[in-house]
Amino acid sequence: MCGITGWVDWELDLTQQSRILEAMTATLACRGPDAGGTWVTPRAALGHRRLIVVDPAGGGQPMVRRRGEQTFVVSYNGELYNTEDIRRELLAKGYTFYGHSDTEVLLTAYMEWGPACVERFNGIFAFAVWETAGERLFMARDRLGVKPLFYTCFHNSFLFGSELKALLAHPWVKAEVDAEGLAEVFILGPARTPGHGVFRNLAELKPGYYLLYDRRGLHLQRYWSLESHPHQDDLKTTVAKVRHLLADTVERQLVADVPVCTLLSGGLDSSAVTALAVKAFHSRSRGSLHTWSVDYIENDRYFQPSHFQPSPDGPWIKLVSEYLQTTHHSVYLDTSELVKSLKAAMQARDLPGMADVDSSLLLFCREVKKEATVALSGEAADEVFGGYPWFRSEKALALNSFPWNRAGRERLSILSPELKAAVQPEEYIARRYREALQEVPALPGENKREARLREISYLSLTRFLPVLLDRKDRMSMAVGLEVRVPYCDHRLVEYVWNIPWDMKFTGKMEKGILRLAVEDLLPAEVIARRKSPYPKTYNPAYLEAVSALMLEILEDPTSPILSFIDVPAVKALVQSREVSSLPWFGQLMGRPQLLAYLIQVDMWMREYKIAVR
Repeated sequence: MCGITGWVDWELDLTQQSRILEAMTATLACRGPDAGGTWVTPRAALGHRRLIVVDPAGGGQPMVRRRGEQTFVVSYNGELYNTEDIRRELLAKGYTFYGHSDTEVLLTAYMEWGPACVERFNGIFAFAVWETAGERLFMARDRLGVKPLFYTCFHNSFLFGSELKALLAHPWVKAEVDAEGLAEVFILGPARTPGHGVFRNLAELKPGYYLLYDRRGLHLQRYWSLESHPHQDDLKTTVAKVRHLLADTVERQLVADVPVCTLLSGGLDSSAVTALAVKAFHSRSRGSLHTWSVDYIENDRYFQPSHFQPSPDGPWIKLVSEYLQTTHHSVYLDTSELVKSLKAAMQARDLPGMADVDSSLLLFCREVKKEATVALSGEAADEVFGGYPWFRSEKALALNSFPWNRAGRERLSILSPELKAAVQPEEYIARRYREALQEVPALPGENKREARLREISYLSLTRFLPVLLDRKDRMSMAVGLEVRVPYCDHRLVEYVWNIPWDMKFTGKMEKGILRLAVEDLLPAEVIARRKSPYPKTYNPAYLEAVSALMLEILEDPTSPILSFIDVPAVKALVQSREVSSLPWFGQLMGRPQLLAYLIQVDMWMREYKIAVR
C-alpha cells in the first residue's frame, strides 16, 4: 500500500513550493517505506510514498502517461484485484503497457473511461489523477472506504492526503477544532461521522464517492451505494454463491510479488479466509501458508468469559492451524508495551482511537511485517453477515441510537458542564443517528423486524465498520504492512445485503449462511464456534497503569483535557472498584479502555497543539 498527497493552486507557482510538498509527502513515509517521489508543475503538485507489492521496477509513482497533447499523472494508494481483466480489455482497445503494475492499469483505465472507470474496479483504492489539458483533478475512494483520503479546499487552492497528518504539514492548515469537532471526539469517538475530518475545515472523501476539482470549483459525486431488492435465490443457491464469491475474492487478494500471510484468530471469519488461502496456495504449489495471531502475556490467567467474548482464542488457533497445516506464528504482548504504544497509535490515526485495541494491533503488525508485506484479515464479516450481539439483542434492536453505544449515558456523565452546553451531546447523537437512518435503502414489504435488522445492518456497515477499517489501515500502514479485507469485496457485500435474515441466521446461528458456505473447509467445532472479537488484555496491571496515568493528567493543571471533562467524575471512575460488563463502545471497550481513550485525547491535544475555535 502507499501514501498519496497533493496540492492544486490557481494563483501560486507550485514549482516554487516544492519544500512544502516534500514535507507533506514525508509524513506518509511509514505508509510507503520503499520509495517516494513528487511531480510538480505551476498549477498542480503530487507526492507519493510507495510500499512495493507488485512490479517493483514498473510501478513507481507519481506515474505519468501521455496521449496526444494530453498528460495524465496519478498518485495512487490501493490494490486492484481485477487488474488482469481490465488490462485485457484495454489491450483490445490498442493500449500498450510497459510493466505489470495495477497503477498503470488504473491510470490507463482513467484515460479511456474517465470518472466512470471506478465502476469497473474491484479493489481497495484512494487515488488522484491530474489532467494537464483541462487543468482538472479527479479523486476517488473505494466503495467501502478501506483506503483513506482527506482534503481541504481554500479560495484558490485544494490540498489532499491519505492521512490528516499530510494536510497538517501544510503551513496554511491549522490544528483547530470547533464545537462539532469536539462532539466527534467526545461524543461519537472513536467513531466518526462519514465525511467528517474532525479538524476544522478538513473533510474526508466518503466511501463510494469521487471528486472533481477545477477552476469552476469542487464537485462531489456518489458512484456506489447499497440497493435493496427481493432475494430470489433458494438456500442451496445462496450458499453456493456466497462460497464462490468469497473463494474468488480470497484468491484474487493473494496476488503479490512479496510474502503473503493471513491473520488467524481461530474464529469463523479469519479461519474461513485462511482455509481458502491454503487451498489457493496448494493449487499454485506455493508451499505452506504462514498465519499469525496475537495475545497477551498472562491473559490465560486473567481471561474472563462474557457475553461479548465467550472464549479465548489460543486453543482454537492451534486447532485451525494444525487442521490446515499452516506455519503459525504467535505474538504475545506485554502490558507495559500496550500502555507505551497508546501515543504511537494515536499518532497513526491523527486522532484518539480504540486505545489498547489500536496499540495492540500496531505492535502485532510490527511483528508480522518482519516476515511478510501483505496479510489477509477476517475484518468486516460481522458487519456483512450480521455477526454482532446487537443483531440478536432485543434491547439493542429497540435502542433508538447506535447499538454499539449502549452505555452512552455513563460516558456522557464524565463530560464537563461547559462541554455539554457547547455540543449538546444527546441532540448531536440523535441528529447523527437520524441522518444515518435516512440513508437506509428500504425494501417495500418487509415486516417491522426485518426492516429494523436492515437498519442495524446499514448502521454497522456505514458507521461502525469504518472505525475498524481506519484502525486496520492506520495501525498496519504505520509499520508498512498491507492488510487486505476479503469480506469487503463489493460483490459479496451487495449480494449478502439482500439475503433474508432468516436465511442469514440459518441454524439459528449468527452468520449461519457463512457457516454453511465454508463448513467443508474447517473442523465442525470451528464452524459452530460463537462470535468472539479481537482479543483484549484482561491483566489487571493494564487497568492499574492507565488509572495511574489518568490520575497524573487530572493532577496536572496544564492538562488540556481538563476543561472538557468533569474532573471529580473521572477521578471517581478511576477509583471505582465496580466492574461493569457493558462496554461503552463496541464489544471490547470497558472501563480500562475509556480511561485509555481519555489519555489519548489528552495526548492528542498536547502533541497536535489543538486550538478550539
